[in-house]
Amino acid sequence: MAATPLVRRKVLKKRTKRFWRFESDQYPNKLRPNWRKPRGIDNRVRRRFKGNLPMPVIGYGSNRRTRNLLPNGFKKFLITNLADLEILLTNNRVFCGEIAHNVSARLRAQIVKRAAELNVRLTNSRAKLKKEETK
Repeated sequence: MAATPLVRRKVLKKRTKRFWRFESDQYPNKLRPNWRKPRGIDNRVRRRFKGNLPMPVIGYGSNRRTRNLLPNGFKKFLITNLADLEILLTNNRVFCGEIAHNVSARLRAQIVKRAAELNVRLTNSRAKLKKEETK
């Protein structure tokens, strides 16, 4: 039986829209819209004038209890070997494992088998698995 999260909290984001870089819409070939803090002495966004773009500030941060939560209610823990999986033995109701991308298929199969024994949830347990050939 797969582990269930200890507490299922509803994740509430204060802002889901992205923060745009000031004047990036006027220069599409020069400036990408990724956020950069304006540093000009007269900049109206930096000075927070009414009607201008909002700047990212600490108040937009997520609730500490729901930060880094996945939709399944767990937090993610990267697994690269079998020893990493043993760490999750006592925290299997808070963290779920995610097998690293550079783990071989043979070791990946061992990790999936051991995770089932320890009752640890894995997010990508079916990745890179070959179908067993019947002889």
